[in-house]
Formats: sequence, structure tokens, C-alpha cells
Amino acid sequence: MSTDHDFPWDIGIHDAHCHPTDTMASIDSIPNMKTRSLTVMATRGEDQDLVQQITQTINNQQEPSKVSDRVVPCFGWHPWFSHQVLDDTATTADLDLQDTSMKEAHYINVLTPSPGEDTEFLECLPNPKPLSQLIAETRERLELFPYSLVGEIGLDKSFRLPGAWTREELENRDDQITPGSRENRRLSPYKVKLEHQKTVLKAQLQLAGEMQRAVSIHSVQAHGAVFDTLKGLWVGHEKVLPSRREREKRRDAVGALSEDEDGEDCASPNPTSGVSLKGPALAFPPRICMHSYSGPVEPLRQFLNKTNPSDVYFSFSYVINFSGPGARKVIDVVKMLPDERILVESDLHTAGPQMDDLLEQVTRQICEIRGWELRKGAQQLADNWKRFVFG
Repeated sequence: MSTDHDFPWDIGIHDAHCHPTDTMASIDSIPNMKTRSLTVMATRGEDQDLVQQITQTINNQQEPSKVSDRVVPCFGWHPWFSHQVLDDTATTADLDLQDTSMKEAHYINVLTPSPGEDTEFLECLPNPKPLSQLIAETRERLELFPYSLVGEIGLDKSFRLPGAWTREELENRDDQITPGSRENRRLSPYKVKLEHQKTVLKAQLQLAGEMQRAVSIHSVQAHGAVFDTLKGLWVGHEKVLPSRREREKRRDAVGALSEDEDGEDCASPNPTSGVSLKGPALAFPPRICMHSYSGPVEPLRQFLNKTNPSDVYFSFSYVINFSGPGARKVIDVVKMLPDERILVESDLHTAGPQMDDLLEQVTRQICEIRGWELRKGAQQLADNWKRFVFG
């Protein structure tokens, strides 16, 4: 890539979505990266503690409540692993999670087609985690880090679960990779029913609202379903837009106030000052990132409607968005977005120079599409990330 003097690393480049805990051997490279901040996602049972661990280690925090933006932790359950979550919200009965028949009944209920006759596949699946326990554990982690996010969460209509490990796959497994992901296994025919994914997503969105945290959302062939889920939480909380006359009165009042105060600085507090800016608990997150957005232009009007009580951002990664056949569509999306709602990400599973390079590539790509001068564009993207994460 470039040398440091012709790319504005000094402004601060912020990765809005990445997964370095998938390759723990790469974590030691984070302090030497050019990238200023990594917004690190958790996705499943195996990586929640790892995200917490590297945040405390990399940020060198004696007190977890102290704000540092080198690593921003995100705790959540990805739709690819939502089948491992048992919805216990409608029952008061004690659950025996070691009960094989209950485990099988759960997976038969949430997967399609039914794996009822596929005993080998059912046996390889873990005992499910109760949704209430997942939410309680996530709440504890969010409380530990007042600037943390909820993510990666979302919906995915295309994903199929990996099959049971074969002997050959086990023998060739890369032990540098954190367990729990697909790891190049052959795919099974089974998908997680969308309604079950929605149940897990909605519970995490409501937790983000309760804690007033931003969320990072995964959406594949499910942008309409994601929007409908959000809209259901927004009902009754829509912003009321002022009339033209009210806007004019407000402008006049603000102008008079500015003159009286003789230019007094009314800027918002610095979000990294160590103060947690927390608003009242709501049923929906205050800020949302549609990560590596791959949808068409048309849904943008819904997500960006000024009456929406959540601010919706869109992040883009070089590998997902600009290196395949969908690049033309993404260019049209980037052109249509407001300046202040664009973020960049790597979505990479390993930290280090490759992550730096991908972030430089996508930053340059976004600046070229928007017609931004590079330093101006990098500053805009940095400001957007700070506003998305800290409010």
C-alpha cells in the first residue's frame, strides 16, 4: 500500500467491525497497528470472554469503566449461531439442558428442514443456551464496559449450518483459529428458521435499548426483515418533525441566543473524556450500523427516514463490498448516503498489517466515490465512527 506520509493515519482510522479474536495469535500485533481503533465483535459462546479479555489487556485498563478507544468491545450472538439459543422467555419451568430429548426437540423446532432423522448431525450440536441467560451475561459485560456495543447480531436468510466434523476435517483443522466457526467444513442442508432468528435479534435489540448502546447488524438477504423488526420496536417513539414555520422560529431563536452568548462554545462533550453519556432506557438502540451493507439503494429511504428514533449508519468493507460482482450496486449506495452516516470496516478475522491495508483500501475507495479529498474524507469517517460509538 502507501507510505505513511501519503495516507492520513494521523487523523485516526477506525475499524467499525472486525473479528481479531477468531485468530488469537494475531492479537499481540494490535498495539503496533496503524489503525487507531478496532470495534471488535463477539459472535458466539467461544468468543465472548475473548473479546472482554483483549479489551482489558490491549487498553491496559486498571479500571474497566475508563474509556479507551483502542479496542471497543461488542458483545452479541450472531444469526449463524442463533440455533444454539433456546427461547425460554415464555416458560417458568426449570430447564434440564442436559436432557437429550429436550435438546433434540429444540433443534428440530428451530431448524429447517427438520433434522429429526439426522442423528449424527443432532449429536454434534451443543446443548442450547437459554435466551434469558444469554441476555443476562451480555448485560453484565455491557455494564463492565460503559462504552461497549451490542454486536454482531442480525438476520441471515442464506446461511446453512456446517455439517458434523469429518475425520479428515478434524485432522486438517487449523488450531490457530478459535473454535466454533465453520472452518471450511462442508455445509449441511439446514438453516435457522427466520422467526427464531428474529426472536434472538429482538431480545438483543431491546437490551441495547435498555443499556442505550449502539448495535452492529449483520443482514444477508434480510434487509426488509431487519427493518420490520426495528420498526416494530420504534412504534410509538417516532420523531415528530417540526413544520416549516416551527423550523424558522427555531432558527431565529438559536440565532438570537448565539448573539447573546457572544459565540460561546456549545459543542457536545468529548465522548472519550471518560464520561458515559447515557440516556433513558428504551425498547430500541439509539444507533445502528448495517455492517458491510450489501442491499440495494431502495431500502435506504426507510432506514434513513427522519422520523426513525434510531440513527442508522452503513459500513463498508473492501473484501465484502468492493471485490466482487456487487461492487457496482455498492457504489450507487455510497453515493446516495448522507456524509455523516458512512463508516469503514475490515470485517477481518485477524489483526495486523492486512487489516491496516484493507482499511486504507476501503477508505480510499469511499473517498473516491464521494469525491472527498483524502484528508477531509478520513476526518469525516473518523467523526462518524466517534458519533456512532459514543453518541
